[in-house]
Amino acid sequence: MVVVDASEFGAEGFDPKRWINAALDARHPSEPLDRFLADAEERLRAAADDAGAALERDSADALRRVPLACRDALRLREDAVALRSHIASVLQSLSQAEGSSAESITALARIDTVKQRMEAAYTTLQDAAGLAQLSQSVEDVFSSGDLPKAAETLATMRHCLSAVGEVAEFANVRKQLEVLEERLDKMVQPRLLDALSNRKVDAVQDLCGILTRIGRFKSLEVQYTKIHVMPLKKLWEDFDLKQRANRIEMEKRGGEISSTSFSSWLPSFYDETLLYLEQEWKWCSTAFPEEYRSLVPKVLVETMSELNSSFVSRVNVATGDAVPETRSVAKGVLDVISGDLPKSTKLQNKHLVALIELHNMTGTFARNIQHLFSESDLGVVLNTLKAIYTPYETFKVRYGQMERAVLSAAMTGIDIRGAISRGVGAQGIELSETVRRMEESIPQMIVLLEAAVERCISLTGGSEADELVLALDDTMLQYISNLQETLKSLRMVCGLDNTAHSDSSKRDTGLEKKEAPRPVDVSEEEEWSIVQGALQVLTVADCLTSRTSVFEASLRATLARIGTNFSVSGFGSSMDKSPSGAADENSGVPLGGRAALDIATIRLTNLPDKSKKLFTVLEQSKDPRFHALPVTSQRVAAFSDKVNELVYDVLISKVRQRLSEIARLPIWSSVEEQGGLPLPSFSAYPQAYVTSVGEYLLTLPQQLEPLAEGISGSETGNDEAQFFATEWIFKVAEGATALFMEQLRGIHYITDRGALQLAADIEYLNNVLSALSMPIPPFLSTFHACISTPRDQVRSLIKSDGGSQLDLPTAHLVSKIRRIPLDQ
Repeated sequence: MVVVDASEFGAEGFDPKRWINAALDARHPSEPLDRFLADAEERLRAAADDAGAALERDSADALRRVPLACRDALRLREDAVALRSHIASVLQSLSQAEGSSAESITALARIDTVKQRMEAAYTTLQDAAGLAQLSQSVEDVFSSGDLPKAAETLATMRHCLSAVGEVAEFANVRKQLEVLEERLDKMVQPRLLDALSNRKVDAVQDLCGILTRIGRFKSLEVQYTKIHVMPLKKLWEDFDLKQRANRIEMEKRGGEISSTSFSSWLPSFYDETLLYLEQEWKWCSTAFPEEYRSLVPKVLVETMSELNSSFVSRVNVATGDAVPETRSVAKGVLDVISGDLPKSTKLQNKHLVALIELHNMTGTFARNIQHLFSESDLGVVLNTLKAIYTPYETFKVRYGQMERAVLSAAMTGIDIRGAISRGVGAQGIELSETVRRMEESIPQMIVLLEAAVERCISLTGGSEADELVLALDDTMLQYISNLQETLKSLRMVCGLDNTAHSDSSKRDTGLEKKEAPRPVDVSEEEEWSIVQGALQVLTVADCLTSRTSVFEASLRATLARIGTNFSVSGFGSSMDKSPSGAADENSGVPLGGRAALDIATIRLTNLPDKSKKLFTVLEQSKDPRFHALPVTSQRVAAFSDKVNELVYDVLISKVRQRLSEIARLPIWSSVEEQGGLPLPSFSAYPQAYVTSVGEYLLTLPQQLEPLAEGISGSETGNDEAQFFATEWIFKVAEGATALFMEQLRGIHYITDRGALQLAADIEYLNNVLSALSMPIPPFLSTFHACISTPRDQVRSLIKSDGGSQLDLPTAHLVSKIRRIPLDQ
């Protein structure tokens, strides 16, 4: 059965064929096709008839409604025209009314202004009359002893004075008011003292209201602070009383009695102070519900202000107690750095450790105070914590000086001067001992520097990082200077003290001056011992470079971390603003919801110049190219160059000795003796000087092997070790070749017999260089070719095609030495 949906025929893109095929696909298989098509045709025809009837019916209805719609549209147009003309008339009426009422409104405004002035004048006259009356009756109020009424009267008088302004008739009243307020304040003070001392809450609140009414709440703060500072000062003075009692007892008994140290007594003082302040906080929250958040902190601020000088003195002496030398004279850190003690008295690490321990005790107390005053404004808490840490500011401003003194004293304990005279033949032992001490001193020095970084953070929270960097740089400069002085002593041990040093370019070409001979002859074994010791100096330079580089990277990371901490606390971003302004901005933020106030942030809020200097360093530390220790980096590189120079001079010294007089050997000018009988001719053998040099060069890899093994530790390390050994072998071989060539240039004349011998010597050296994978210099190859060629064939060799491969200046030099003319 076909279902006809008329909406399908109206759809865009309707395809009749597709619709018929879809209808046929939906047919039941058992239904005949003819019957199905006939039924579909009948239904389509019925649907078409229904659509036509509906269209005719709707068209007739529409034709009937068109006249009615036209009449309604005409009526709406007429109504719109009428409404427009009515609105225009209303607008015209409003314009006329506005023009006539503007003047009336202006007049009313003037009348209102006059009315307000008259009312103000009336009020002022009333206040003036009341002020005159109050000034006459105020004495009666004071005589009655009614302090609240007197306060109210004085408050009213001040209000009246502010209303009448600067009127000459009431000038005496203004002076009278000030006198009366002062008089009332003095009348309140005895009662206030009694009420505060006996903790009378109601009386205190009444008296507080009286002082607040006359604007004298400040006198209540002063009185409250004065009362409660005294018990805290008494706690502080108990230490002196105990110390004095101990001394008296010791004098009576004639012996020593263990007295309480300041470092062991300070925590108890802080505990008792905290307990006292907690009690006052609870009581004041009831007695002064609005003012207690600032009133109780004021007590602690005033207490620390009065105790500051005494606190500094006790801390100074307590730091001296850590070392017997300063404890015996009752002196401390400040006395040592100021030069009041003998120069032999040095500032030690124990002094600063004691100072840091005391500072940590104060830090614990400061955190407890911060928690206790957590409901107070940030500015109040900030000022309170500043007051707590103020005694340590005397030490922190001298941190750089203290750190330099401690590092310098600690560095003197590192013995690197092992080069002492041990007698003839003991240079190798002496050199090895000195190198061992130098190498062991490097990690000791790095430990000292790392301890300095920890001390800076512990004591200053990083606020003295700029001074720390300068102190570390200066200390490393002094240490490297000591290493260089020791390196000079090693030159004496190695017999190089009189050597004239030249730059690397001259050294490589053999143009440096000759070394003065060693004052004593040493054995072959001793020579190799010196060579091994000199090679070990390379490990010192390598260790110094690597450890310094690692420490500098660690220091840079520490500086970056300090800068990040300041940024997190919000202090670093506020450096362009005034410190007080930065504090005011955060005054409304509760402490629980903001970064904790640390010692560094507290310090820097009052030190804008110091802050800018510090943050410049911290900002620079973020750059990977930044050198935290710039001078140290340069001096380490210079020290490495000096070490390389020393090692090279030691390795080349034996070669220089063997080749020092080659140009003047008599063999070069010797003539073959003519005998009566013919003798067989033999090939010349290399002389002892060149075989000694060759054997030395071939033995160098074995000498470098232990040092290379110390460098290698992995596959990459093996490659580095191989490169290290090859580099030094090539360097010494090049130096030896340059020395030998320079000697060859110094030969003035050579016979045929001498030429034969020299050819054998050069061939031997060439073979050694080839064995070391060294390229033969053109000078040497040309010299060998020309010196080994028979005398009568040299001219043809130079002029032949093979001569184009020769170094012509060298060939002409050999011809000159052999006295062979080339112009024939």
